[in-house]
Amino acid sequence: MAKAPGISEAEWDVMKVVWDHEPVAASDVADRLAVERDWHPQTVKTMLTRLVGKGALAYKAEGKRYLYRARISRDACIRHESRSFLSRVFDGSVTPAVVHLLTHSKLSDDELKQLRRLLDNGGDASGK
Repeated sequence: MAKAPGISEAEWDVMKVVWDHEPVAASDVADRLAVERDWHPQTVKTMLTRLVGKGALAYKAEGKRYLYRARISRDACIRHESRSFLSRVFDGSVTPAVVHLLTHSKLSDDELKQLRRLLDNGGDASGK
């Protein structure tokens, strides 16, 4: 998979549809986002074109339609965006970010248990 490019908030919405339904036709992406975001189909097609240009998506012509696939994983994009956010907002420090999020968020009992397990396992989410 390709290196994660910078993706705008609106492009994230497009990528989520592709990740969840790939391969997916441009018209299907437009239909889903027309309902969720009230976007015109041409707006969605413009964003698909931008994402192809950024290397985030690839497409294949199938008859009269284009099928889109992600060239980057959701996880790679999350890591990229997380590092960028930490760098911009918390000078790259994880601890103040986690403390801030925990202080200003209401966590469920299940989420608290998950965090405790993660901390008990030294940050290894797999529990190994």
